[in-house]
Amino acid sequence: MTSEPTPTPTSAVQPRGRNVMAVASGKGGVGKTWFAITLSHAIAKSGTRTLLFDGDLGLANLDIQLGLMPKNDLGGVISGRMTLNQAIIPYAEGGFDIIAGRSGSGGLANVPASRLQILSDDLTVLAPNYDKVILDLGAGVEKTVRALAHNASTCLVVATDEPTSLTDAYAFIKVTHTESPATDIKIVINMANSTREGERTYNTLLKACEGFLKISPPLLGVIRRDSKVREAIRGQTSILTRFPNAEAASDVETIAAKLLK
Repeated sequence: MTSEPTPTPTSAVQPRGRNVMAVASGKGGVGKTWFAITLSHAIAKSGTRTLLFDGDLGLANLDIQLGLMPKNDLGGVISGRMTLNQAIIPYAEGGFDIIAGRSGSGGLANVPASRLQILSDDLTVLAPNYDKVILDLGAGVEKTVRALAHNASTCLVVATDEPTSLTDAYAFIKVTHTESPATDIKIVINMANSTREGERTYNTLLKACEGFLKISPPLLGVIRRDSKVREAIRGQTSILTRFPNAEAASDVETIAAKLLK
C-alpha cells in the first residue's frame, strides 16, 4: 500500500458545489480520465448542460484523449493571463464544454496554495452556469487533488481488481472522508471481466471501508472490460461517438442515468 498523508480533520471545510462531481482514483492506469470523458458525454446526451474540468494538474491528458489542441488551458488561468471562463472550449462532438489542463506540464502539480485557492473559488463561481460539472482529478491524495476535491459534493472513486488499485482507492476514501465527511462517495469498478466479478471487487473495498472507516460507500456501477475502449482512445474520440453500442459505453450510460435521477 502506498504511503498516506496524515489526514487533517477539517470539519469546517465542506463540499460546496451541489452540481459538482469529482472523478478520482487512488492510482493511475485505472481508466479514470476515459471514464470522466465518457460520463460527461453520456450526461450531456440527455440535454444536461455539462462541463468537464481537467483537474489533473500534474499529468493532464484529457485534451489528448479527445484529439484537441486548445489555445487556452489551465496554465494560462493559473499564471493569471486569463480567467477560468475564458479557458472554456466547446466539445461539439460530445455536446459538452471542457476546461483543459496543460498536457505534459508537470509544473502545474506544484501550484502555490494561494493560486490553488483562487482556482477553486473561480470554479465555485463558474459551476452554477452548468447543470453538472465533472472534475477529472489527478491520481493519488496530493494537496492539489484534495483541494479541488473539496469543490465537489459527490466523489466517484474509480478502481479495478488490481490490489494496488484497491489499496490506493481505500487511501483516497479514507483521506476524503476524514477531511470532508459530508462528501457523498460512490464506487465505480472499471475493466471488470464481468459484472459479477466487478461486484466481488467492490465488496473487497467495501469490507475495508466498513471495517476501518465505519462507512459503506455504495457501488454506482461496474464497467466491463472492452477492447473498444482502447480503440476509441487510440482514435482520440469518445467511445459514445465511435462505438455507441459497446458494452463499456452501455455501462457508463447506465451510471449516468443513475446520477441524473
